[in-house]
Amino acid sequence: MPAAFAFAVSFIMAPLLVAAALWGSWWLVGPAVYGWVVVSLLDRALGKAEGDAPEDAPDAALFWHRFVTWAWVPVQIALIAFCLFAATRWLSTAEAILLMSGLGIATGGIGITYAHELIHSRRRFERALGETLLVTVGYGHFATEHLANHHVHVATPKDPVTARYGEGFWRFLPRAVWGTVRSAWEIDRARRRRRGRPFLHWSNPWARHGMGTALLLLLAWAIGGWAAIGLWALQAAVAILQLEAVNYVEHYGLTRKHLGGGRFEPAGPHHSWNAAQRMTNLLLINLQRHSDHHVKPDRRFPLLRSWPEEAAPQLPYGYPLMVLLAMTPPLWFRVMNRRVKAWRRLHYPEIADWAPYRSGAHASQSPAL
Repeated sequence: MPAAFAFAVSFIMAPLLVAAALWGSWWLVGPAVYGWVVVSLLDRALGKAEGDAPEDAPDAALFWHRFVTWAWVPVQIALIAFCLFAATRWLSTAEAILLMSGLGIATGGIGITYAHELIHSRRRFERALGETLLVTVGYGHFATEHLANHHVHVATPKDPVTARYGEGFWRFLPRAVWGTVRSAWEIDRARRRRRGRPFLHWSNPWARHGMGTALLLLLAWAIGGWAAIGLWALQAAVAILQLEAVNYVEHYGLTRKHLGGGRFEPAGPHHSWNAAQRMTNLLLINLQRHSDHHVKPDRRFPLLRSWPEEAAPQLPYGYPLMVLLAMTPPLWFRVMNRRVKAWRRLHYPEIADWAPYRSGAHASQSPAL
């Protein structure tokens, strides 16, 4: 149990948000300072965690690890309701915006990370919890797109959340958001047609998530009318921004070799960026061990393996700092482009012309490329 609850450092966000809602003022920057500054400083102080848990640990032995992810679901729903109440009752407009932005840091950085873990579960109960977390930020379709498209087409032009070399984050963001929506819609529509089911059927995620979002909007309206609905949308936008920033960091510039005829080599550990900073791996339940997640998507987070740098590329800093860098493209390119070039020389010395890979044109090129 103690090892499992080390991963509960994310729950520190809850009292920080409650304090911000109650007292306003400087407390409003608490979630951002904790999530980006304090965690990064602790990454520096605590160093890296590269050891692995026993690979054959039974699921029953991981009960408390799983419990940590379950417990965040009611906490997040309660935080959304309480923060909306505070924002529309006693905080000023500027304070309300800051509070809901801080809430978005929690619902995106922690909530969507936990949702990501839960939707990969084979247990229906856990998948439902994961979808619930996604619905609270209006991004329920992520479950379909991530499982059915991203894990299949990562590091190819068919994956909307693989950032291309030289593509800045603010150019990537609208492409990723729209591409994710379109991909999920097409996947779910094809499933409905194969099964002969109407749109308004419980098996259709768009119907389930739409009803969930409608209930949330009714709750927001009951708490504070249109202002509360707008503030809920603000926290959702911040959460989605964080999700897509992490997607950007995880695969920037990494591409699978094109084999011709629209075919690509299988995805490998070298198609995901990794980081071993200890504190961020606790905060984000080992999300930074991203290569191993793609190797075995249903592996529980405490069992994810670390990979040596020659097998899987390593980021210079943990995700919080890398996300901040990503939001400043010139700094990002200065730090990352030389690393992408080194990755290319290591894994694909035979490819001389990478220009088609930047634009996605390689998908229609000959096998000789």
